[in-house]
Amino acid sequence: MFRKKDTRFITRAAVIAAIYCALTLLLRPISYGEVQLRVSEALTILPVLTPAAVPGLFIGCLLANLLGGSTVIDIVFGSLATLGAALVTRKLRNRPALAALAPVLFNAVIIGLVLSGLSDMPLPLIMLWIGLGEAAACYALGLPLLYMLKRAKLDTKLFAD
Repeated sequence: MFRKKDTRFITRAAVIAAIYCALTLLLRPISYGEVQLRVSEALTILPVLTPAAVPGLFIGCLLANLLGGSTVIDIVFGSLATLGAALVTRKLRNRPALAALAPVLFNAVIIGLVLSGLSDMPLPLIMLWIGLGEAAACYALGLPLLYMLKRAKLDTKLFAD
């Protein structure tokens, strides 16, 4: 049987996945393509607060890519990029500014490579655009979200076991 702690973990992961997917689809015009600002990527800072964010972000990205009409290669590698970034972010949880860099690098490189095969745009330019959009989401939205949650003490209320 599930313990109370397991239920909380699964619930947190599911809520994070749902919010990520909903934000991505709601903001579809700016969430996909060679030049994108995926606002939902602000949530990639959440592994700093809870390990449940790792599977939550992976599943949320997978669902957003499936429902958003991405190609199979983007669904697979985009979701794996998010998983890898979330794992590294979790490892760097004691250094939030550095942790926020993981999604920027993972997405710039992996999504850049995926999209370069589908576009006439040169690889370095795609990587730059993806990286800039990701940096905006992670640093302009994600870090302020983290600091707001901590300042309001919601980090312990929402993510404490």
